Amino acid sequence: MVSEWEREQEQPQLTMEQLVALNPYNPDILPDLEAYVQEQVATETYSFDSNLCLLRLYQFEPRNLNVNIVTKILVKALMAMPAPDFGLCMCLVPERLHMLHPFFTLATLSHYLETARFREFWDEAARNRDILEVIPGFESAIQSYGVHVLSLTYQKVPRAVLAEALNLEGLSLDKYLEFHAANSGWKLHKGHGGSQVVTLPSNEYNDPSQRKNAGDNISLDVVSKLFPVLA
Repeated sequence: MVSEWEREQEQPQLTMEQLVALNPYNPDILPDLEAYVQEQVATETYSFDSNLCLLRLYQFEPRNLNVNIVTKILVKALMAMPAPDFGLCMCLVPERLHMLHPFFTLATLSHYLETARFREFWDEAARNRDILEVIPGFESAIQSYGVHVLSLTYQKVPRAVLAEALNLEGLSLDKYLEFHAANSGWKLHKGHGGSQVVTLPSNEYNDPSQRKNAGDNISLDVVSKLFPVLA
């Protein structure tokens, strides 16, 4: 005769995403979701949906809120920028906590990133290594975001501007630039005064010639329907 335990073992294991989809408001999955946050940190992976589900469950079970877990969720959300994950997560953090450390600090860091104030961001991050350095990959994720922001505006970026955005200098910056020159299509050359300038790949944001004209995407059929309205 098959025991209950054996029947449970024979059932296929659900992924965390499936568990969340089936039990989005079930507080019994809180321990599983918290363990999954720790797994994301250890494996340098990220699941926005499961983390958002956990924060939502904390709203219904405030006595079970784990500040350490919420902090890790918010740091992972910062690392996902330019996605709006951080703001969405903060909306589910109790307002009474927003002005307390570490939540106020993380909100400040998010503001600096959103406004491209990279020097201030890295200075603030250096003062809060205790909550950031426990998350592997944090620095490289923010550096990628810095490059993303610069590439939206510039094709040619002075070395000093990149150094500030990346929080790198000297040999570390040289290696970073050489890597992207070999793998990402960056070009390194001398600018005015002998200073190094980096040319980033062109895209529709930093190169006007690649920008799409919204009118090009409007079909004749759509335009013809406007004529009676404009007449």
